[in-house]
Amino acid sequence: MPSQTSRMNYSKFALSCLVGVAASLVLAACQTTTGSIESREDSLAAAGFVVRPANTPQREAMLKRLPPNKFLERARGSTINYVYADPVNCNCLYIGNQNAYDRYRRTQLQQRIANRQLLAAQTYADANWDWNRWGPWIDDFDGPFGPGAGW
Repeated sequence: MPSQTSRMNYSKFALSCLVGVAASLVLAACQTTTGSIESREDSLAAAGFVVRPANTPQREAMLKRLPPNKFLERARGSTINYVYADPVNCNCLYIGNQNAYDRYRRTQLQQRIANRQLLAAQTYADANWDWNRWGPWIDDFDGPFGPGAGW
Protein backbone atom coordinates (compact mmCIF):
# COMPACT_ATOMS: atom_id res chain seq x y z
CA MET A 1 0.00 0.00 0.00
CA PRO A 2 1.42 3.41 -0.94
CA SER A 3 2.45 5.72 1.85
CA GLN A 4 0.65 8.94 2.67
CA THR A 5 3.58 10.97 1.25
CA SER A 6 3.58 9.15 -2.09
CA ARG A 7 -0.19 9.60 -2.38
CA MET A 8 0.20 13.33 -1.72
CA ASN A 9 2.99 13.58 -4.31
CA TYR A 10 0.84 11.70 -6.82
CA SER A 11 -2.09 14.04 -6.09
CA LYS A 12 0.10 17.12 -6.54
CA PHE A 13 1.47 15.74 -9.80
CA ALA A 14 -2.01 14.89 -11.10
CA LEU A 15 -3.30 18.33 -10.12
CA SER A 16 -0.33 20.01 -11.84
CA CYS A 17 -1.01 18.02 -15.01
CA LEU A 18 -4.68 18.91 -14.89
CA VAL A 19 -3.94 22.62 -14.44
CA GLY A 20 -1.44 22.51 -17.31
CA VAL A 21 -3.91 20.84 -19.65
CA ALA A 22 -6.66 23.30 -18.68
CA ALA A 23 -4.39 26.28 -19.31
CA SER A 24 -3.39 24.89 -22.70
CA LEU A 25 -7.03 24.40 -23.67
CA VAL A 26 -7.92 27.94 -22.64
CA LEU A 27 -5.06 29.40 -24.68
CA ALA A 28 -5.93 27.28 -27.69
CA ALA A 29 -9.58 28.34 -27.44
CA CYS A 30 -8.60 32.00 -27.38
CA GLN A 31 -6.42 31.64 -30.45
CA THR A 32 -9.05 29.61 -32.31
CA THR A 33 -11.80 32.07 -31.44
CA THR A 34 -9.79 35.06 -32.64
CA GLY A 35 -8.89 33.27 -35.86
CA SER A 36 -12.46 32.20 -36.51
CA ILE A 37 -13.78 35.71 -35.86
CA GLU A 38 -11.26 37.22 -38.28
CA SER A 39 -12.18 34.58 -40.85
CA ARG A 40 -15.88 35.32 -40.33
CA GLU A 41 -15.29 39.03 -40.83
CA ASP A 42 -13.41 38.38 -44.08
CA SER A 43 -16.34 36.26 -45.22
CA LEU A 44 -18.83 38.96 -44.24
CA ALA A 45 -17.00 41.57 -46.29
CA ALA A 46 -16.72 39.18 -49.24
CA ALA A 47 -20.46 38.48 -49.07
CA GLY A 48 -21.31 42.15 -49.36
CA PHE A 49 -21.63 43.36 -45.79
CA VAL A 50 -20.58 46.98 -45.30
CA VAL A 51 -18.23 47.87 -42.44
CA ARG A 52 -19.18 50.83 -40.28
CA PRO A 53 -16.50 51.79 -37.74
CA ALA A 54 -17.44 52.94 -34.26
CA ASN A 55 -15.43 56.13 -34.73
CA THR A 56 -17.45 58.43 -32.48
CA PRO A 57 -18.29 58.14 -28.78
CA GLN A 58 -21.99 57.72 -29.67
CA ARG A 59 -21.28 54.84 -32.08
CA GLU A 60 -18.99 53.17 -29.55
CA ALA A 61 -21.69 53.37 -26.88
CA MET A 62 -24.27 51.89 -29.25
CA LEU A 63 -21.89 49.13 -30.38
CA LYS A 64 -21.32 48.07 -26.76
CA ARG A 65 -25.08 47.58 -26.32
CA LEU A 66 -25.17 44.89 -29.03
CA PRO A 67 -24.23 41.26 -28.36
CA PRO A 68 -20.71 40.75 -29.74
CA ASN A 69 -20.06 38.44 -32.70
CA LYS A 70 -23.70 37.53 -33.27
CA PHE A 71 -26.14 38.26 -36.08
CA LEU A 72 -29.18 40.40 -35.39
CA GLU A 73 -32.05 41.16 -37.75
CA ARG A 74 -33.23 44.71 -38.16
CA ALA A 75 -36.56 45.19 -39.92
CA ARG A 76 -37.31 48.55 -41.48
CA GLY A 77 -40.57 48.50 -43.35
CA SER A 78 -40.46 45.52 -45.72
CA THR A 79 -36.65 45.46 -45.74
CA ILE A 80 -34.65 43.25 -43.44
CA ASN A 81 -31.02 44.05 -42.72
CA TYR A 82 -28.55 41.99 -40.75
CA VAL A 83 -26.01 43.43 -38.36
CA TYR A 84 -22.95 41.83 -36.82
CA ALA A 85 -21.16 43.69 -34.03
CA ASP A 86 -17.42 43.33 -33.41
CA PRO A 87 -16.41 45.54 -30.48
CA VAL A 88 -13.01 43.82 -30.01
CA ASN A 89 -11.20 43.17 -33.32
CA CYS A 90 -12.31 46.04 -35.54
CA ASN A 91 -14.55 48.04 -33.19
CA CYS A 92 -17.11 48.11 -35.97
CA LEU A 93 -20.54 47.03 -37.15
CA TYR A 94 -21.13 44.94 -40.29
CA ILE A 95 -24.41 45.71 -42.05
CA GLY A 96 -25.85 43.64 -44.87
CA ASN A 97 -29.13 43.02 -46.68
CA GLN A 98 -30.85 39.67 -47.25
CA ASN A 99 -28.73 38.92 -50.34
CA ALA A 100 -25.48 39.51 -48.46
CA TYR A 101 -26.67 37.33 -45.57
CA ASP A 102 -27.71 34.53 -47.97
CA ARG A 103 -24.31 34.71 -49.73
CA TYR A 104 -22.54 34.55 -46.39
CA ARG A 105 -24.55 31.49 -45.28
CA ARG A 106 -23.96 29.74 -48.63
CA THR A 107 -20.23 30.38 -48.35
CA GLN A 108 -20.17 29.00 -44.80
CA LEU A 109 -22.02 25.85 -45.90
CA GLN A 110 -19.62 25.35 -48.81
CA GLN A 111 -16.67 25.80 -46.45
CA ARG A 112 -18.04 23.18 -44.02
CA ILE A 113 -18.53 20.73 -46.89
CA ALA A 114 -15.02 21.40 -48.18
CA ASN A 115 -13.56 20.90 -44.68
CA ARG A 116 -15.37 17.56 -44.31
CA GLN A 117 -14.17 16.42 -47.72
CA LEU A 118 -10.60 17.41 -46.83
CA LEU A 119 -10.82 15.51 -43.54
CA ALA A 120 -12.11 12.41 -45.35
CA ALA A 121 -9.32 12.67 -47.92
CA GLN A 122 -6.67 13.08 -45.21
CA THR A 123 -8.05 10.18 -43.18
CA TYR A 124 -7.75 7.69 -46.05
CA ALA A 125 -4.73 9.13 -47.84
CA ASP A 126 -2.01 6.65 -46.80
CA ALA A 127 -2.74 3.06 -47.81
CA ASN A 128 0.58 1.86 -46.35
CA TRP A 129 -0.19 3.05 -42.81
CA ASP A 130 -0.11 0.11 -40.40
CA TRP A 131 -2.44 0.70 -37.47
CA ASN A 132 -1.44 -2.62 -35.90
CA ARG A 133 1.99 -1.21 -35.02
CA TRP A 134 0.23 1.12 -32.58
CA GLY A 135 -1.36 -1.70 -30.63
CA PRO A 136 -4.98 -2.80 -30.36
CA TRP A 137 -7.93 -0.45 -30.63
CA ILE A 138 -9.16 0.95 -27.34
CA ASP A 139 -12.83 0.13 -26.97
CA ASP A 140 -13.38 0.93 -23.30
CA PHE A 141 -10.84 3.64 -22.54
CA ASP A 142 -10.77 4.50 -18.85
CA GLY A 143 -8.49 7.52 -19.01
CA PRO A 144 -4.74 7.81 -18.58
CA PHE A 145 -4.65 6.31 -15.06
CA GLY A 146 -6.93 3.31 -15.67
CA PRO A 147 -10.14 2.26 -13.96
CA GLY A 148 -10.63 3.07 -10.31
CA ALA A 149 -8.14 5.95 -10.22
CA GLY A 150 -10.52 7.88 -7.99
CA TRP A 151 -11.42 10.60 -10.49
